[in-house]
Amino acid sequence: MRPKAELHLHIEGTLEPELVVELARRNRIHLPTFDVEAIRARYSFANLQSFLDVYYENMAVLRTEADFHDLAAAYLRRAAGQGVRHAEIFFDPQAHLSRGVPLNVVFDGLSAALKESELSAELILCFLRDRGAEEAEQVLRAALPYREHFIGVGLDSAEVGYPPSLFRKVFEIAAGEGLHRVAHAGEEGGPDYVWEALDILRVERVDHGIRAMEDPQLVARLRAERIPLTVCPLSNVRLRAVPSLRDHILPAMLDEGLLVTVNSDDPAYFGGYVDDNYEALRRELGMTDDQLDRIARNSFEASFVQARL
Repeated sequence: MRPKAELHLHIEGTLEPELVVELARRNRIHLPTFDVEAIRARYSFANLQSFLDVYYENMAVLRTEADFHDLAAAYLRRAAGQGVRHAEIFFDPQAHLSRGVPLNVVFDGLSAALKESELSAELILCFLRDRGAEEAEQVLRAALPYREHFIGVGLDSAEVGYPPSLFRKVFEIAAGEGLHRVAHAGEEGGPDYVWEALDILRVERVDHGIRAMEDPQLVARLRAERIPLTVCPLSNVRLRAVPSLRDHILPAMLDEGLLVTVNSDDPAYFGGYVDDNYEALRRELGMTDDQLDRIARNSFEASFVQARL
């Protein structure tokens, strides 16, 4: 099994249908159906928003510290079996606060699972861009008492209409606290979103970034500055960002000398965990062992906690 780091993984996106049912029963939450296969059958999406609708509906089963612990522990066990040696894991506190789940419940549950794991793993707190910059700042300030539990901040959810520039202030606060900075850009949004993430938010990594390839000047900058791109091939296909895996631009990104990594994004919903993405690239795109080894090496170079690898 090829050793690798995973750098673009939403822990809420690892909520498998079996765990949805288990937690719903534990917490006495009514579901439209308790049939695992019926739940899984809903995981067919026309676009990012149709995915998010199901994603947030399922998230309602996460209520207690034990729920968050079990969610993270299940991912970490599976990741270890797929060759992951280090994971930098996104989580969305706003999605839980809005349901009345306190921050300490989220932090305590996730952190406990990370401490127990055989993997090196860290948390990155993400802001939901559709909830606005003011709320993002409020959440960051509320999370700072838990600073020991997370190493960075990110920006996720639907891109279009919520450019990175809206979040300048909260990212400046995060930088002042010594937090790493990443942002989703260039999946739905065009190259201009990537430029803003770099120039205004001062991100150290770009999540997705596939549309950066539309701008040769941007490609040259990404290459020259060795800015990592956390690409999620199966996710891109399932959310219709690319027509099929055979149409994916990842090989061209490698040919351009970009610091590309491969990750699973929301694997419970998108048909595979990180090694499934690697194998799909081999099968559908004919990528060689040398190319896949290069991507795996890139993942360690792109990680924020290299000393522990």
